[in-house]
Amino acid sequence: MPNLLQIQVSKGGFDPAAFLGRAEAGKTTEKYEKNQKIFGQGDVANAVFFIQKGRVKITVLSEHGKEAVVGIFEEGQFFGEGCLEGAKVRTATSHAMEECLITSITKKAMLAALHSEPKFSAFFIAYLLSRNSRIEDDLIDQLFNSSERRLARLLLLLANFGKEDGAAPIAVTLSQETLAEMIGTTRSRVSFFMNKFRKKGFISYNGKIEVHSSLLDAVLRDKPQIEEDE
Repeated sequence: MPNLLQIQVSKGGFDPAAFLGRAEAGKTTEKYEKNQKIFGQGDVANAVFFIQKGRVKITVLSEHGKEAVVGIFEEGQFFGEGCLEGAKVRTATSHAMEECLITSITKKAMLAALHSEPKFSAFFIAYLLSRNSRIEDDLIDQLFNSSERRLARLLLLLANFGKEDGAAPIAVTLSQETLAEMIGTTRSRVSFFMNKFRKKGFISYNGKIEVHSSLLDAVLRDKPQIEEDE
């Protein structure tokens, strides 16, 4: 999903990070260490969170105790906004994937800002529309693409390929277990595909997963080197 924060600032427009970072009633900015919990499933939902720096993982736990990763959020993105539409408790758990700087905005302060700050309101609406589009793309991907193609798409998204702001690709730090959860397959299948991608030169390992542009080329070709696995 495009980083709207960077797009806004690069165009000399409204800077939501600066706006949300101002010390005001109802807003608190805190640092979180890697793996630190931000909120838990079942906690009271009374604030929206904005990521100033870092990445956040969102997970859900089923009644049978199975955990699944349902989202990865990064700098310039909101999470926990369900409270604005009436959610009383959190339906998921959030953890910092790395050292993060996050601003929490109480529901009352967020609603007040949306009413009193037209530029912020426009930014937030644009963010929600972009996120909705991403969710639709994810659903289509899950329904019609093989797990191998889903993995390739996920790696490209996590590495920033295709971002409208032209951000340079970044290394992917997720485990194979997490990648498997996110695309709905097994770790063994992810391991198989990752080895295949590495042999073809699409990715490389150097402590982190380095995604190369050749993976994007393979996905976009009419006859890609990525084949159906099912």
